[in-house]
Amino acid sequence: MEFGVTASPPTFSDLVRTFARIGCLSFGGPAGQIALMHREVVEERQWVSEENYLHALNFCHFLPGPEAQQLATWIGWKLHGWCGGLAAGLLFVVPGTAVILALSVLYAVAADLHWFAALFLGIKAAVLAIVLQALIRIAGRALSTRFKQVLALAAFVALALLALPFPLVVLGAGALGFAVAALRPDWLGIKPGGPAPALPPRPWAASLCSVLLWGTVWAAPLVLVLLTLGRDHVLWQIGAFFSQLAVVTFGGAYAVLAYMAQEAVGTFGWLSTGEMADGLGLAETTPGPLILVTQFVGYLAAFRAPEPFSPLVAGLLGAMLTTWVTFAPCFLWIFTFAPWIERLEQAVKLKGALAAVTAAVVGVIGSLALWFAGHLLFARFGSGRPADLPFDLPVWASFDWRAALLALLSAGLLFGLKWGVVRVLAVAALGGLALAQF
Repeated sequence: MEFGVTASPPTFSDLVRTFARIGCLSFGGPAGQIALMHREVVEERQWVSEENYLHALNFCHFLPGPEAQQLATWIGWKLHGWCGGLAAGLLFVVPGTAVILALSVLYAVAADLHWFAALFLGIKAAVLAIVLQALIRIAGRALSTRFKQVLALAAFVALALLALPFPLVVLGAGALGFAVAALRPDWLGIKPGGPAPALPPRPWAASLCSVLLWGTVWAAPLVLVLLTLGRDHVLWQIGAFFSQLAVVTFGGAYAVLAYMAQEAVGTFGWLSTGEMADGLGLAETTPGPLILVTQFVGYLAAFRAPEPFSPLVAGLLGAMLTTWVTFAPCFLWIFTFAPWIERLEQAVKLKGALAAVTAAVVGVIGSLALWFAGHLLFARFGSGRPADLPFDLPVWASFDWRAALLALLSAGLLFGLKWGVVRVLAVAALGGLALAQF
């Protein structure tokens, strides 16, 4: 059924109330969040037409960052301009941000407690099953042609076996898709369209204004940190790294986690692999986009290198800076490119680049699943590198049978009984507490 925009658009107060409700109920990852917004603004209130909603969703898939939050921002922009976009986008993330921040503070204090570690063993096991579920769902939608399947496999090998940088893999896939769309669009499942419709004038002035304004907003706290604390301080490292992450986060939180883990754990040493999995477990159980796991990483990084602040103050500053540089770019992308949405719908080469990146993301999530599984099931890895490849084999004597049992239980509840994510996480956490007695 098609819905049109209502004759009387919502008041700003109506918009605020609706997105405050959506922000508090946006569990279940991007799929659940997009479905919730569709029900609220298309089906029930008919503020946006079905066609415009789907076009905007496709447009948000072109952009780096969390597509659900960007879709919320676009809806607010469509209904009430910049003020509406800012209100809807912020309300979509503020409830989850507050909850994750509180849980990060608790985690940093209680992480050394025995019962807390047992609780999170179950959560990490459930996260592995959740990542596998996301992999299967995304693969089913994205790998519709043989070329896309080969691209996904190549991305998996590049990341999991060859340890190539994540941005190189994603940008390389996009460049390849751009070229293939011009020569063989059918390899990417792109069908030839009809005659192009008449398009509005190019909105250069509005886009340039948005770039200047939101680029300044994005950079302001980084400049402040640079001038007061310098390049060697952890807050500068946090701001610079997560700003970079905001530019390459195509494919959602699961896709970027492999790169974030590689850098945050291996390069910067901010936290351990197990703690990274714990952070994703927290993000899975709270409202808002899963990319809020970055806030957890930022908090722990600053908490553990607090000078000249106290650990709590440094952690709060790290979390707030991380959130700022993660979501300020989202508003930049939407307010800059939303006026171009009708033109982007006709850009076949851009569609090809997106299709290729989406296919590569399947391989990226596959490498993330392998990384999670290895560090969940084995406590130690050997130093040997078979055939000179850049990875270590697990030490089989360090196999954790409790983690394996909890992961199998979580998979059975998710795939067999079709339980929801929050319910599975709760059962796995209780299972971790129970098995800690053995």
